[in-house]
Amino acid sequence: MERRNFLKQNVLVGGSLLAGSSLLAQSTKANNLIDSTPYKLHYGTHDGMFENMAGSNFIDQIKYAHSIGFTAIEDNGMMGRTPEMQQKIGDTLASLNMHMGVFVLNFSSNDKINLTTGSQDWKDKFVASCHEAVEVAKRTNAKWITVVPGNFDRRLPMGIQTGNVIDGLRKGVEVLEKHNLVIVLEPLSDTPDLFLRYSDQTYTICKAINSPSCKILFDMYHMQKNEGNMITNMDRCWDEIAYFQIGDNPGRNEPGTGEVNYRNIFKHINDKGYKGVLGMEHGKAGKGKEGELALIKAYRDADNF
Repeated sequence: MERRNFLKQNVLVGGSLLAGSSLLAQSTKANNLIDSTPYKLHYGTHDGMFENMAGSNFIDQIKYAHSIGFTAIEDNGMMGRTPEMQQKIGDTLASLNMHMGVFVLNFSSNDKINLTTGSQDWKDKFVASCHEAVEVAKRTNAKWITVVPGNFDRRLPMGIQTGNVIDGLRKGVEVLEKHNLVIVLEPLSDTPDLFLRYSDQTYTICKAINSPSCKILFDMYHMQKNEGNMITNMDRCWDEIAYFQIGDNPGRNEPGTGEVNYRNIFKHINDKGYKGVLGMEHGKAGKGKEGELALIKAYRDADNF
Protein backbone atom coordinates (compact mmCIF):
# COMPACT_ATOMS: atom_id res chain seq x y z
CA MET A 1 0.00 0.00 0.00
CA GLU A 2 1.30 3.51 -0.77
CA ARG A 3 1.16 4.54 2.85
CA ARG A 4 4.34 2.57 3.39
CA ASN A 5 6.21 5.12 1.32
CA PHE A 6 5.93 7.66 4.08
CA LEU A 7 5.02 5.83 7.30
CA LYS A 8 8.00 4.31 9.16
CA GLN A 9 7.34 0.80 10.39
CA ASN A 10 10.66 0.09 12.04
CA VAL A 11 10.78 -0.08 15.82
CA LEU A 12 12.27 3.03 17.41
CA VAL A 13 13.55 2.81 20.95
CA GLY A 14 15.46 4.89 23.47
CA GLY A 15 14.89 8.29 24.98
CA SER A 16 18.12 10.18 24.42
CA LEU A 17 16.33 13.02 22.63
CA LEU A 18 13.66 13.50 25.30
CA ALA A 19 15.27 16.46 27.03
CA GLY A 20 16.04 18.19 23.75
CA SER A 21 12.53 17.82 22.37
CA SER A 22 11.03 19.01 25.65
CA LEU A 23 13.20 22.12 25.62
CA LEU A 24 12.29 22.71 21.99
CA ALA A 25 8.59 22.53 22.75
CA GLN A 26 8.96 24.89 25.72
CA SER A 27 10.97 27.35 23.64
CA THR A 28 8.46 27.21 20.83
CA LYS A 29 5.57 28.01 23.17
CA ALA A 30 7.50 30.71 24.99
CA ASN A 31 8.16 32.54 21.75
CA ASN A 32 4.55 32.15 20.57
CA LEU A 33 5.76 30.62 17.33
CA ILE A 34 3.23 27.79 17.49
CA ASP A 35 -0.21 27.82 19.11
CA SER A 36 -0.44 25.13 21.78
CA THR A 37 -4.25 25.22 22.04
CA PRO A 38 -5.78 21.76 21.47
CA TYR A 39 -7.39 21.35 18.08
CA LYS A 40 -11.16 21.05 17.83
CA LEU A 41 -10.89 17.57 16.32
CA HIS A 42 -8.61 14.67 17.24
CA TYR A 43 -6.10 14.76 14.38
CA GLY A 44 -3.77 11.77 14.70
CA THR A 45 -0.08 12.27 13.86
CA HIS A 46 2.19 9.41 12.86
CA ASP A 47 5.80 8.38 13.20
CA GLY A 48 8.05 10.70 11.21
CA MET A 49 5.64 13.61 10.96
CA PHE A 50 7.67 15.78 13.36
CA GLU A 51 11.05 14.10 13.11
CA ASN A 52 12.81 17.36 12.28
CA MET A 53 11.27 19.30 15.16
CA ALA A 54 11.45 16.56 17.78
CA GLY A 55 14.01 14.02 16.58
CA SER A 56 13.71 10.49 15.28
CA ASN A 57 12.38 8.90 18.49
CA PHE A 58 8.63 8.29 18.17
CA ILE A 59 7.98 8.86 21.87
CA ASP A 60 9.58 12.29 21.62
CA GLN A 61 7.50 13.05 18.53
CA ILE A 62 4.32 12.13 20.42
CA LYS A 63 5.24 14.45 23.29
CA TYR A 64 6.09 17.24 20.88
CA ALA A 65 2.80 16.82 18.98
CA HIS A 66 0.92 17.03 22.28
CA SER A 67 2.78 20.22 23.22
CA ILE A 68 1.50 21.96 20.07
CA GLY A 69 -2.15 20.91 20.39
CA PHE A 70 -2.49 17.49 18.78
CA THR A 71 -4.50 15.01 20.82
CA ALA A 72 -4.08 11.71 18.96
CA ILE A 73 -1.75 9.47 17.01
CA GLU A 74 -2.11 6.52 14.68
CA ASP A 75 0.50 3.91 13.87
CA ASN A 76 -0.07 1.58 10.94
CA GLY A 77 2.98 -0.49 11.80
CA MET A 78 2.19 -0.99 15.49
CA MET A 79 1.89 -4.77 15.19
CA GLY A 80 5.49 -4.86 13.94
CA ARG A 81 6.85 -3.14 17.03
CA THR A 82 8.09 -5.02 20.07
CA PRO A 83 5.60 -5.54 22.91
CA GLU A 84 7.85 -3.34 25.07
CA MET A 85 7.64 -0.46 22.60
CA GLN A 86 3.89 -0.94 22.21
CA GLN A 87 3.51 -0.65 25.97
CA LYS A 88 5.74 2.41 26.09
CA ILE A 89 3.64 4.13 23.44
CA GLY A 90 0.44 3.22 25.29
CA ASP A 91 1.80 4.52 28.59
CA THR A 92 2.93 7.76 26.95
CA LEU A 93 -0.49 8.34 25.41
CA ALA A 94 -2.21 7.63 28.73
CA SER A 95 0.05 10.06 30.60
CA LEU A 96 -0.78 12.80 28.08
CA ASN A 97 -4.50 11.94 27.82
CA MET A 98 -4.06 11.37 24.08
CA HIS A 99 -6.08 9.04 21.85
CA MET A 100 -4.74 6.04 19.99
CA GLY A 101 -6.00 5.77 16.42
CA VAL A 102 -5.75 2.84 14.03
CA PHE A 103 -3.08 0.25 13.54
CA VAL A 104 -3.12 -2.13 10.58
CA LEU A 105 -4.00 -5.79 11.07
CA ASN A 106 -0.88 -7.66 10.08
CA PHE A 107 -2.29 -10.74 8.37
CA SER A 108 -1.46 -10.11 4.72
CA SER A 109 0.17 -7.59 2.47
CA ASN A 110 -2.45 -5.73 0.50
CA ASP A 111 -1.15 -6.85 -2.90
CA LYS A 112 -2.28 -10.42 -2.22
CA ILE A 113 -5.50 -12.17 -3.13
CA ASN A 114 -6.79 -13.30 0.26
CA LEU A 115 -10.31 -13.09 1.72
CA THR A 116 -11.91 -12.73 -1.72
CA THR A 117 -10.96 -16.34 -2.49
CA GLY A 118 -13.02 -17.99 0.23
CA SER A 119 -9.92 -19.97 1.21
CA GLN A 120 -10.04 -21.51 4.69
CA ASP A 121 -6.30 -20.84 5.07
CA TRP A 122 -6.87 -17.10 4.67
CA LYS A 123 -9.81 -17.18 7.06
CA ASP A 124 -7.63 -18.89 9.66
CA LYS A 125 -4.82 -16.36 9.16
CA PHE A 126 -7.28 -13.53 9.61
CA VAL A 127 -8.69 -14.95 12.86
CA ALA A 128 -5.19 -15.62 14.23
CA SER A 129 -4.19 -12.03 13.49
CA CYS A 130 -7.30 -10.76 15.25
CA HIS A 131 -6.28 -12.66 18.39
CA GLU A 132 -2.81 -11.09 18.17
CA ALA A 133 -4.34 -7.65 17.64
CA VAL A 134 -6.31 -7.96 20.89
CA GLU A 135 -3.04 -8.10 22.83
CA VAL A 136 -1.58 -5.16 20.91
CA ALA A 137 -4.72 -3.12 21.59
CA LYS A 138 -4.46 -3.84 25.32
CA ARG A 139 -0.93 -2.44 25.44
CA THR A 140 -1.74 0.67 23.44
CA ASN A 141 -5.34 1.36 24.51
CA ALA A 142 -6.34 1.11 20.85
CA LYS A 143 -9.88 0.61 19.61
CA TRP A 144 -9.70 0.60 15.79
CA ILE A 145 -7.85 -1.86 13.55
CA THR A 146 -7.53 -1.31 9.80
CA VAL A 147 -8.38 -4.25 7.54
CA VAL A 148 -8.09 -4.49 3.75
CA PRO A 149 -9.50 -7.71 2.23
CA GLY A 150 -6.92 -7.91 -0.54
CA ASN A 151 -7.13 -8.02 -4.31
CA PHE A 152 -9.79 -9.23 -6.72
CA ASP A 153 -9.91 -12.95 -7.42
CA ARG A 154 -10.71 -12.53 -11.10
CA ARG A 155 -11.67 -16.18 -11.43
CA LEU A 156 -14.82 -15.47 -9.41
CA PRO A 157 -17.91 -13.28 -9.98
CA MET A 158 -18.07 -10.08 -7.94
CA GLY A 159 -21.01 -11.27 -5.85
CA ILE A 160 -19.20 -14.47 -4.88
CA GLN A 161 -16.11 -12.51 -3.87
CA THR A 162 -18.26 -10.17 -1.79
CA GLY A 163 -19.85 -13.14 -0.07
CA ASN A 164 -16.41 -14.63 0.59
CA VAL A 165 -15.20 -11.39 2.16
CA ILE A 166 -18.28 -11.17 4.40
CA ASP A 167 -17.89 -14.79 5.48
CA GLY A 168 -14.15 -14.39 6.04
CA LEU A 169 -14.53 -11.28 8.17
CA ARG A 170 -17.23 -12.66 10.47
CA LYS A 171 -15.07 -15.05 12.52
CA GLY A 172 -12.49 -12.36 13.20
CA VAL A 173 -15.19 -9.86 14.09
CA GLU A 174 -16.54 -12.33 16.65
CA VAL A 175 -13.11 -12.34 18.32
CA LEU A 176 -12.94 -8.55 18.46
CA GLU A 177 -16.53 -8.05 19.65
CA LYS A 178 -15.63 -9.70 22.96
CA HIS A 179 -13.05 -6.97 23.57
CA ASN A 180 -15.03 -3.98 22.23
CA LEU A 181 -12.57 -3.58 19.36
CA VAL A 182 -13.52 -2.51 15.84
CA ILE A 183 -12.12 -3.47 12.47
CA VAL A 184 -12.42 -0.56 10.07
CA LEU A 185 -12.56 -1.63 6.44
CA GLU A 186 -10.67 0.74 4.17
CA PRO A 187 -11.56 1.21 0.50
CA LEU A 188 -8.41 2.23 -1.37
CA SER A 189 -7.29 3.83 -4.61
CA ASP A 190 -3.70 2.55 -4.81
CA THR A 191 -4.36 0.06 -7.60
CA PRO A 192 -7.41 -1.12 -9.56
CA ASP A 193 -6.55 -4.67 -8.47
CA LEU A 194 -7.80 -3.95 -4.95
CA PHE A 195 -11.19 -5.46 -4.20
CA LEU A 196 -12.44 -2.75 -1.83
CA ARG A 197 -12.58 0.63 -3.57
CA TYR A 198 -15.85 2.47 -2.82
CA SER A 199 -17.75 3.71 0.21
CA ASP A 200 -21.09 2.18 -0.84
CA GLN A 201 -19.41 -1.20 -1.44
CA THR A 202 -17.91 -1.07 2.06
CA TYR A 203 -21.26 0.02 3.49
CA THR A 204 -22.89 -3.08 1.98
CA ILE A 205 -20.35 -5.38 3.65
CA CYS A 206 -20.75 -3.69 7.04
CA LYS A 207 -24.53 -3.93 6.84
CA ALA A 208 -24.28 -7.62 5.98
CA ILE A 209 -21.98 -8.35 8.92
CA ASN A 210 -24.21 -6.22 11.17
CA SER A 211 -21.79 -5.80 14.06
CA PRO A 212 -20.53 -2.80 16.05
CA SER A 213 -17.07 -4.33 15.53
CA CYS A 214 -17.10 -3.96 11.72
CA LYS A 215 -17.23 -0.41 10.37
CA ILE A 216 -15.83 1.85 7.63
CA LEU A 217 -12.54 3.71 7.54
CA PHE A 218 -13.36 6.67 5.29
CA ASP A 219 -9.96 7.77 3.95
CA MET A 220 -10.66 11.08 2.30
CA TYR A 221 -7.62 10.94 0.03
CA HIS A 222 -8.68 7.62 -1.47
CA MET A 223 -12.35 8.56 -1.64
CA GLN A 224 -11.62 11.84 -3.41
CA LYS A 225 -9.69 9.88 -6.03
CA ASN A 226 -12.19 7.06 -6.43
CA GLU A 227 -15.56 8.74 -6.14
CA GLY A 228 -15.49 12.40 -5.03
CA ASN A 229 -18.73 13.91 -3.69
CA MET A 230 -17.31 13.33 -0.22
CA ILE A 231 -19.76 15.09 2.09
CA THR A 232 -22.76 13.46 0.42
CA ASN A 233 -21.13 10.03 0.52
CA MET A 234 -20.15 10.51 4.17
CA ASP A 235 -23.75 11.28 5.02
CA ARG A 236 -25.03 8.26 3.12
CA CYS A 237 -22.65 5.95 4.99
CA TRP A 238 -22.53 7.84 8.29
CA ASP A 239 -23.98 5.17 10.57
CA GLU A 240 -21.28 2.73 9.43
CA ILE A 241 -18.30 5.12 9.54
CA ALA A 242 -16.09 4.77 12.62
CA TYR A 243 -12.87 6.44 11.51
CA PHE A 244 -11.51 9.03 9.08
CA GLN A 245 -8.14 9.59 7.47
CA ILE A 246 -6.83 12.72 5.81
CA GLY A 247 -4.74 13.49 2.74
CA ASP A 248 -5.15 16.16 0.09
CA ASN A 249 -5.29 15.26 -3.59
CA PRO A 250 -3.20 15.36 -5.71
CA GLY A 251 -0.01 14.69 -3.78
CA ARG A 252 -1.31 13.04 -0.60
CA ASN A 253 -0.01 15.79 1.65
CA GLU A 254 -1.47 18.09 4.30
CA PRO A 255 -4.74 20.03 3.88
CA GLY A 256 -4.45 23.06 1.63
CA THR A 257 -1.94 21.51 -0.75
CA GLY A 258 -4.52 20.10 -3.15
CA GLU A 259 -8.11 20.42 -4.31
CA VAL A 260 -10.07 19.37 -1.19
CA ASN A 261 -11.76 22.02 0.97
CA TYR A 262 -10.79 20.45 4.28
CA ARG A 263 -12.05 23.34 6.40
CA ASN A 264 -15.60 22.70 5.17
CA ILE A 265 -15.22 18.94 5.55
CA PHE A 266 -13.83 19.18 9.09
CA LYS A 267 -16.67 21.53 10.04
CA HIS A 268 -19.18 19.06 8.62
CA ILE A 269 -17.66 16.14 10.53
CA ASN A 270 -17.57 18.19 13.72
CA ASP A 271 -21.16 19.39 13.30
CA LYS A 272 -22.33 15.79 12.93
CA GLY A 273 -20.86 15.05 16.35
CA TYR A 274 -17.89 12.90 15.44
CA LYS A 275 -15.61 12.38 18.48
CA GLY A 276 -13.12 9.86 17.08
CA VAL A 277 -9.68 10.23 15.54
CA LEU A 278 -8.91 11.62 12.07
CA GLY A 279 -5.64 10.03 11.07
CA MET A 280 -3.11 12.25 9.33
CA GLU A 281 -2.17 9.54 6.84
CA HIS A 282 -0.23 11.71 4.45
CA GLY A 283 3.18 13.14 3.78
CA LYS A 284 4.54 16.68 4.01
CA ALA A 285 4.64 19.00 1.02
CA GLY A 286 7.73 20.76 2.36
CA LYS A 287 11.02 19.50 3.71
CA GLY A 288 12.80 19.87 7.03
CA LYS A 289 11.56 22.01 9.90
CA GLU A 290 10.01 24.49 7.47
CA GLY A 291 7.85 21.75 6.00
CA GLU A 292 6.68 20.67 9.44
CA LEU A 293 5.88 24.26 10.44
CA ALA A 294 3.89 24.62 7.20
CA LEU A 295 1.98 21.44 8.06
CA ILE A 296 1.12 22.77 11.52
CA LYS A 297 -0.12 26.03 10.00
CA ALA A 298 -2.19 24.11 7.46
CA TYR A 299 -3.99 22.23 10.25
CA ARG A 300 -4.59 25.44 12.21
CA ASP A 301 -6.13 26.99 9.09
CA ALA A 302 -8.32 23.96 8.34
CA ASP A 303 -9.37 23.63 11.98
CA ASN A 304 -10.49 27.27 12.06
CA PHE A 305 -14.20 26.73 11.44
